[in-house]
Amino acid sequence: MAETGPKTPQDLSDMVEAMMRGLQNKFQAMSDQIVSRMEEMGTRIDDLEKNVADLMTQAGMDESEAHFKDK
Repeated sequence: MAETGPKTPQDLSDMVEAMMRGLQNKFQAMSDQIVSRMEEMGTRIDDLEKNVADLMTQAGMDESEAHFKDK
């Protein structure tokens, strides 16, 4: 017959510890992925801001004129 669960308190402790390590590894991987995506998004936003500023310069506008026209 197949073993269905831990037989001793030590077996239970080992099983829970292994499960917790697995969860910790998954959460760390997810956290790393989220941080990486946030850094990538920050870079994209910086690039977008630079491109908008360049377009405004090409159009002969400065930031104060653009801010004044929005109001």
